[in-house]
Amino acid sequence: MTKYKIIAATGCPTGIAHTYMAQEALEQAAKKRGISIKVETHGQSGVEHAFTQSEIAQADGVIIAADKDVDIDRFDGKRLINVSVTKGMKEPDELIEKILNDQNVPVYHAAGGAKSSSEEAELTGSFWHKMYVYLMNGVSHMLPLVVAGGVLTAVSFFWGINSADPKSAEYNAIAALLNTIGGFAMNLMVPVLCAYIAEAIGKRTGLVIGFVTGMIAYTNGTGFLGGIVGGFLAGYVAVLLAKLFKSLPKSLDGLKSIFIFPVLGVLIAGTIMWYVSVPMKDINQGMMAFLKSMENSSPILLGLIVGIMCAADMGGPINKAAYLTGTALLAQGNYFFMAGVSAACIAPPLATGFAVLFNKKAYTSKERSAGYVNFLLGSTHITEGAIPFAAKNPLLNIPSFMIGSAIAAILSYVTKISVPAPHGGFIVLPLVNKPFLWVLWIVIGALVSGFLLSIIAGRQSKHDAAMVATPVGNVSVTSEPEVAETKSNDLSDIINEDNIALDVDVKSRDELLQYLANFAKKLGYSTDATAVDKKYLAREAESSTGMEKGIAIPHAQDKTINRSAMLIAKLKQPIEWKTFDGQPVDIVISFLIPDQDDGSNHLEYLSSTSKLLMHDEFVESLKNAKTKTEILKLFQE
Repeated sequence: MTKYKIIAATGCPTGIAHTYMAQEALEQAAKKRGISIKVETHGQSGVEHAFTQSEIAQADGVIIAADKDVDIDRFDGKRLINVSVTKGMKEPDELIEKILNDQNVPVYHAAGGAKSSSEEAELTGSFWHKMYVYLMNGVSHMLPLVVAGGVLTAVSFFWGINSADPKSAEYNAIAALLNTIGGFAMNLMVPVLCAYIAEAIGKRTGLVIGFVTGMIAYTNGTGFLGGIVGGFLAGYVAVLLAKLFKSLPKSLDGLKSIFIFPVLGVLIAGTIMWYVSVPMKDINQGMMAFLKSMENSSPILLGLIVGIMCAADMGGPINKAAYLTGTALLAQGNYFFMAGVSAACIAPPLATGFAVLFNKKAYTSKERSAGYVNFLLGSTHITEGAIPFAAKNPLLNIPSFMIGSAIAAILSYVTKISVPAPHGGFIVLPLVNKPFLWVLWIVIGALVSGFLLSIIAGRQSKHDAAMVATPVGNVSVTSEPEVAETKSNDLSDIINEDNIALDVDVKSRDELLQYLANFAKKLGYSTDATAVDKKYLAREAESSTGMEKGIAIPHAQDKTINRSAMLIAKLKQPIEWKTFDGQPVDIVISFLIPDQDDGSNHLEYLSSTSKLLMHDEFVESLKNAKTKTEILKLFQE
């Protein structure tokens, strides 16, 4: 049986994309470090790759990156980190590093273990994260019912809007059956939401109490807001009862779980919920009336708000708030609000597809493939495919997504489009009152976002290319072709076998820079090693010369350097260096520049080298080269 150094669990409320994106990110981060990892996923289809007791026992640490309830008690006695699924996607390297090397990561104890308040916070996340996890546990169980019930109800409208009414001329028995079944599923929305929020807090007892408070919330018309309140009420009543009856003999455990807890819990929580329902109903009706009025009085403002919310975190809590509001209105027969929500959710992934079409050169082959796949994901209302593009440059890309989503939502509200299904994307087009117009508005929004994304990506790619050839002193080095056309300097002019050092044994960046300064003096390129070392360090203080793929290009310009030179050092073991990809450095290519050089010579040398390093084949050959002759030949060719 494989022994895993780290085990991790990922899960998101919908279980569609975040779950598996976090899984992939953690697996790739572990792979880069040569660490074995197994990731258990809590998706919509259930738990996959579940841990065995043996795997849990043998693991050195546990990472939970989930926004839904994961059975944490199995990890009793293990070092454990508990964060949101978003952190699992965006900060996998930091999580792997922390679980491996941070001795402050606390050991989890399922019950009775002593923990400080700081340890508790680290272990289970912030108070608000816990609340969010409990809420999303309810949402994740509720969504399939909403989707199933909403779609079946919407399909019944094929025979007419009144096809389920026996008194109507449009009445159809099949439509009535579909409408009835769909209605039952939709009516379960609030009780299930309530019950599974309570289950995440109070386990099985919470689930029982939660179903009752949920039914009270549904019956009294409090909507999903009442379901949320009832869920937390039921969950914490269950927790309170467990504490109050903790001292009872263990022999009475069966009686507690079957009789005492359910009876007292339902009585206490049910009574409170019954009286809380009165103000909750008023709040729910007021909120729904306000939103409905905005559809008529302020469709542009409403579309702007919905568009921003849906694109803000691509399926995260802000997005879910808009979506839950849409499903609640849908259950009350309001099909207009969901049109804007769906449009705003569909536009971002489509935008990534248009972006890679507009500016293919600005994206890697992997990004282009993801963009093309997003045409399919977006068409089926799966927003999460846009997340990797948003994460690449969030300060610019997320607002770009918001603009397109807002345009799609605004146009949907202005033209009074109705969408009676809560999910499905373009699959439910036959149910939309103005299908072609709705698709047109979404495509327009996606095109605007895609155009903005392509411009941002184009500028970013140029910036990255310029950064590969980093600035020296006050001279900005670029890899633009105009520079290459005006210069004819050959790298063989500044490098020979003597300038190459193999198996250099250093422990840090600063030690390596000192070695290079001494190496330069030894070869006669400089008269003062200390002065050159200071220039190296000053350059690193401006911005790191670490590139990617394990390569750094430090350089120094000083009056003690008598002629231009290029030094190459292959290290005995990698050293830490601030690089683009976060990887340690094992190959160093250094440039020595005379103080009187105005940039006209070394600019081309540095540019030529940077261009070579853009080619994976060259980098691989450089890493595989064993002798000075092989290395020299690579640069001369």
